[in-house]
Amino acid sequence: MSRYTGPTTRINRRFGVAIFPPSKAFERKPHLPGQHGPHLRRKMSEYNTGLCEKQKLRYLYGLKEQQFRNTFEKAKAERGVTGERFVQMLESRLDSVIYNTGFAKTRAQARQFVCHGHVNVNGHKVDIPSYEVQPGDEISVRNSTSSKQMATRALEDTRMRALPNWLTRVDDALTAKINRLPAGDEIDHGINVQLIVEFYSR
Repeated sequence: MSRYTGPTTRINRRFGVAIFPPSKAFERKPHLPGQHGPHLRRKMSEYNTGLCEKQKLRYLYGLKEQQFRNTFEKAKAERGVTGERFVQMLESRLDSVIYNTGFAKTRAQARQFVCHGHVNVNGHKVDIPSYEVQPGDEISVRNSTSSKQMATRALEDTRMRALPNWLTRVDDALTAKINRLPAGDEIDHGINVQLIVEFYSR
């Protein structure tokens, strides 16, 4: 399955939550999409509930199905609580870090920002969105006019967004440091990750 590039409001309405940045259309019509959406009441099976939680998290991080599944299998093979480690690995992706630091307004913009080579990790250019950062890594915006302009503009637009405790940002230098990996209770997307673990364990 390829990465989703269709109407984002439709996905928000389908799951009833703002997975993508909400639009005025979602505020006007928060019900299910389609002609019968306002009155449709679906009976959710256990399988369907787990599938919906999995799809919500996958859409949130903008991953293909195989990428998402591979990350889960990697988390499952490591020590610790699988669900917590899984979300921790998703948050540790370079594009997620760029989004959390405020150098991009959306996760999609963060992915593009990384792919276009605007980011350095420990002084070296990295253009792979799935690159997994480690504690002690320093993330910086490349020293070019276009890179700095985009990051500065995004910072101005994301001033109200709280910076996670596991990150430190220096606004003037357009740099950020990974103090530690995020703890499970610091990552709350309103998605039941345990249901995703059970879904993949069938």
